[in-house]
Amino acid sequence: MKAMTSRSATEANQPMGSVQTIAVHHLSVNYRSVQALRNISFTVSSGQLIGIFGPNGAGKSTLIKAMLGLIPSVTGSVMFDDRPLTQQLERTAYVPQRSQIDWTFPATVWDVVLMGRVRKSGYFQRFSVTSRRMAIEALERVGMAAYRDRRIGQLSGGQQQRVFLARSLAQEADLFCFDEPFVGIDQKTEDVLFSIFRELVSTGKTVMVVNHDLGESITQFDHLILLNRDLIAVGDRATVLTLENMTRAYGGYVSFFSENAA
Repeated sequence: MKAMTSRSATEANQPMGSVQTIAVHHLSVNYRSVQALRNISFTVSSGQLIGIFGPNGAGKSTLIKAMLGLIPSVTGSVMFDDRPLTQQLERTAYVPQRSQIDWTFPATVWDVVLMGRVRKSGYFQRFSVTSRRMAIEALERVGMAAYRDRRIGQLSGGQQQRVFLARSLAQEADLFCFDEPFVGIDQKTEDVLFSIFRELVSTGKTVMVVNHDLGESITQFDHLILLNRDLIAVGDRATVLTLENMTRAYGGYVSFFSENAA
């Protein structure tokens, strides 16, 4: 089923007057002497599935990390519902790239998902009945309840990604950020992820996904952000996926999925 356009998704998912926004203003990030992001500004509405695309080294992961305050920015601000995003991280869930996670850490699936309840329960506090219920419901939602006692390092890449999706669901966030969640996973897991992403945005949540796939999966997104250190384009697929924009982002000829292809 085709995704709705960014406008229809927002209107369908948000009651009148309740649409929240994420506003990025003049965001720049340096890694030592290299400028990773240059003066990025855009605004997106809640209740959308937003894809962040661009070539390797374009600053896609950097954008997400800078927005959440995980790395310092040189200039700029990020507002969520008219307040600094970094002051309301309890409303956010972040899933990093699988390559950044220590899979040898002796944690079970159940341990990992319960980590999503730490902010709600309080550090060094016992998990409440509610938190435990939220954790098992999240595992059931991603089809991983039967693996709750399995060590996380013993799972396949797709299973690991579903466990971290469950952890994010247990957080009860308003903004979900996923960094390359489709790398090294099977088709079943990709389908599960997109299904849950769509469920989340249908309830007014915002899901931002760093992705590199220019194939048919790009049609799943309501809104696209195209980067190559600079902001190339932002908007719905028809606005962003033009030959001019793709050439600017990737340089020279690039093959990408077109809904208008015969």
